[in-house]
Amino acid sequence: MGLTGLFYPWGLILQAVAILHFVRRRPDTYWLWIILIGGGLGALVYIVAEVVPDVDLLRGSLNAFPRRRRIRELERIIIDNPAIGNQEELADLCLEEGQFARARQLYDKVISPRSDSLDPFYRRGLAELAMDDIPAALADIERVVAKEPKYDFHRAMGLLGHVYARAGQSDRAEATFKKATDISTLSETYYNYASFLAEQRRIAEARDWAGRILAKKPTMPRYLRRRERPWFRKAAALLKRLPAH
Repeated sequence: MGLTGLFYPWGLILQAVAILHFVRRRPDTYWLWIILIGGGLGALVYIVAEVVPDVDLLRGSLNAFPRRRRIRELERIIIDNPAIGNQEELADLCLEEGQFARARQLYDKVISPRSDSLDPFYRRGLAELAMDDIPAALADIERVVAKEPKYDFHRAMGLLGHVYARAGQSDRAEATFKKATDISTLSETYYNYASFLAEQRRIAEARDWAGRILAKKPTMPRYLRRRERPWFRKAAALLKRLPAH
């Protein structure tokens, strides 16, 4: 029995799994040729090299099931015990599930005029930003950064620059992005700044900041490169849209 016969029909299954993962994760293009030309063996090599290390990244998807179960539990608990802690936990879970409108409503209940915690304001701002309610997101994220500029490992400041840009406040966006990029190397902040510069027709600067995201790739550990793939793809797509000169 040849190698092809030995792998049949498992080779086809391995190829299907490998191609599905490739489409979702978009690693280096040469892997697609290894999967297609190498058959089951090539797919197996790909799975060992790319899929298995991604298991940690898949935990977020696997956590969706216990998260949804916990949401249902909290919904029942809150009927009898609408404590602030229970409502805030439910709001956080809804935010993670992408239920932005519901999360926002719950954060509204959690936040009181005497609230000293910045977290519900910040998370409500994230929900509002996802819902494209820019004025509301600006008010919440601006409040957070004003009290704690380093909040969320400087991500809050980068998001504030992004919201200023979305609100059409170009001068404030520019100043805030400069502060954020002076102290943070988050790819999200770099990408949002590059997008803002592109909208301002500052093409050379936009290409520079998008290029800085891709420049991090060669020196990153593999596990970080996997986490950063979405930003690498966005940066590459932005560079393609921008004129070279």
